[in-house]
Amino acid sequence: MRVKGEHEIYCCGARVRISEKSIEVLTEPLIEYCPLHEALYGTKQIDREAVRKSVEMKIAGFGFCCAHRLFDAEPVVAYGASEMMQVWLEKGLIDCAVVVGEGAGTVLASKGSLVQAIGARLTGIIKTSPIPEIITRIEKEGGIILDAETAVIDQLAGVKKALDLGFKRVAVSVAGFQAKAISEIRNLEASEKADILIYSVCNTCVGESDVKHITKADVVCASASKILRNRIGEKALIQLGVSIPVYVLTEKGKRLVLAYLAEFKDKLVVFRTQKLPYEVGGKGPRLKTGKP
Repeated sequence: MRVKGEHEIYCCGARVRISEKSIEVLTEPLIEYCPLHEALYGTKQIDREAVRKSVEMKIAGFGFCCAHRLFDAEPVVAYGASEMMQVWLEKGLIDCAVVVGEGAGTVLASKGSLVQAIGARLTGIIKTSPIPEIITRIEKEGGIILDAETAVIDQLAGVKKALDLGFKRVAVSVAGFQAKAISEIRNLEASEKADILIYSVCNTCVGESDVKHITKADVVCASASKILRNRIGEKALIQLGVSIPVYVLTEKGKRLVLAYLAEFKDKLVVFRTQKLPYEVGGKGPRLKTGKP
């Protein structure tokens, strides 16, 4: 499969440009080891070459950034945003999910399998360009592209459009490098008297200035961020997972996450605690020395 257009993503904290000509790892990865990356790509030591190879595997394996991109709705991680949103849509707990996909930008979807098909195996998309074949496939499945001409990524505008279209209960994913949008969406929710669940994703690269926005989310994936473990973890009502924890910060988030867990097929351990985050030494991603 061949890449179409030009796209930029974060992978393991490294900024990567993907185009028809090449895969360029523009910055050093922030992570030296990640258990999820090892499980998906067999990588024990993360460097620029490991990042490049993992992107190559995404392209070869399911047509990432390609015209004939596969839309495979199989769950990839236990507590991912797309996995949860799929269940919430299928159970009628939300009416619309506002997500991001390469080749399409911001997408509104009311079909659970489409949300999972778009989100499976994605990492943080910084910017993308239109791929007509991907856009056509999403629209065929009932998805709505915010701007098919530019494939713009704008989650605030996506939520606005969802509300304008009459969707009442909306879930939206917001990447850590766009954390300010969380506060903007909360302001919109208040002014429109809407019901919006915010899932904060792709947070490896967040800084201190992002925390005040991420705190306003309902569900937060800590990714590899020590800042979020230290600052967000203690505010959680529920923690999902240990190696890459997901923190549930609100009663609304708690209600929906518990509904997701009711459909979860694997075995679970549940116990009460007076303090979060809960950590087991050596289980999570390892950041390179000196990284936040």
